[in-house]
Amino acid sequence: MSQGPVGTSDVVVVGGGAAGLSLAHRLVEDGVATVTVVEQPDGPSRPAERTWCYWDHGTGTGTDDDFDEAVTATWPLLRVHGPDGSPLTVDPAPSRYRMVRSTAFERLVHARLARSPRGRLLRATAEAVRDVPGGAEVRCTAADGRTLTLRSRYVFDSRPLRALPPARTRLLQHFRGWFVRTRTDRFDPAVADLMDFRVPQPRHGLAFGYVLPLAPDRALVEYTEFSRTPLTTAAYEAALGHYAREVLRLGEFTVDTAEQGVIPMTDARFPRRAGAAVFRIGTAGGATRPATGYTFAAVQRHSRAIAAALRDGHGSVPAPHGRRALAMDAVLLRALDTGRIDGPAFFIGLFRRTPPQRLLRFLDGATSVREEWGIGLRTPVGPMLRTALEVPFLPRRPHPVPGTGESPR
Repeated sequence: MSQGPVGTSDVVVVGGGAAGLSLAHRLVEDGVATVTVVEQPDGPSRPAERTWCYWDHGTGTGTDDDFDEAVTATWPLLRVHGPDGSPLTVDPAPSRYRMVRSTAFERLVHARLARSPRGRLLRATAEAVRDVPGGAEVRCTAADGRTLTLRSRYVFDSRPLRALPPARTRLLQHFRGWFVRTRTDRFDPAVADLMDFRVPQPRHGLAFGYVLPLAPDRALVEYTEFSRTPLTTAAYEAALGHYAREVLRLGEFTVDTAEQGVIPMTDARFPRRAGAAVFRIGTAGGATRPATGYTFAAVQRHSRAIAAALRDGHGSVPAPHGRRALAMDAVLLRALDTGRIDGPAFFIGLFRRTPPQRLLRFLDGATSVREEWGIGLRTPVGPMLRTALEVPFLPRRPHPVPGTGESPR
């Protein structure tokens, strides 16, 4: 096919997932730059619909209200269940737990880009990204087979990495979820079950159920593991069936749709820069919180920070997570991987002993040193201290890339 016309804009964003569209939206809404989003055309190469969850903080700014139109459900209460079945419900007011479905999110941001003279959506497959004098260049193939070249001052690339960076520890958060519909009302729409440890625990790592009610008779019911190796689809189905029937006792139900994914939980150092004018964002840029798998809220914060950096004329972008938060995650991952701490007991203890608002700030990486010190004293001090002293001396080793997926966190 012949070379298509050269397109120009201030910024090209490669990939139309949560990270790419969030950054494009922020740059356009703030009037920082003209933006072209290169998004995969419709077809089998596009990812299936995904679920992203986060908690707002009741501030009325940022993530809290930017995407209200795409929010599927909201829960004011959070609950965890211990292995013995004992429930613990916490009220993190004014924070709320929120669900965003990828289809609704994409539709919303696409519409906003279409209304703005600064935004442009191009359905094409990015083939190559490289630095050129004065900026960067993206070569892509349009749906009709034409080869296009886009040039810009900066490129932000959200495509998955071909290989994970070397790491001292790498676990996987892997899951399968059912969107179920029950014959009778079985769910409390006000309560999200974040971790239900009433499931058989694997020899290595931990497992839990996850229930997000959408109505009294509808919910996302999920089985999740933190371990080294994903399961087969048949094994996930068996675990979900046991959880839905034997633990939740849902009675008669139907499964409308299912989702499945794998996300690395690693202390690898993700490179934020792939060239002088090329940056990585999203999971590929280290936005996924290593110890929890939560990504969506971090992507929003990172998008605002990138917009501010470009507006101020900086030639680099900040990291999505602070060094202190990543250091704590490295210790926790190592402690879980070695079995020095009991995973269910650790997380139940966090919820039981930490005020809800402080806990959510901690999971978001927004606590102060004093708050983190107080939380640390409520964890198994001996094993965690031993691990903290060990981690800096461990070698970083390469790991294979797991099957890709996006965490519903």
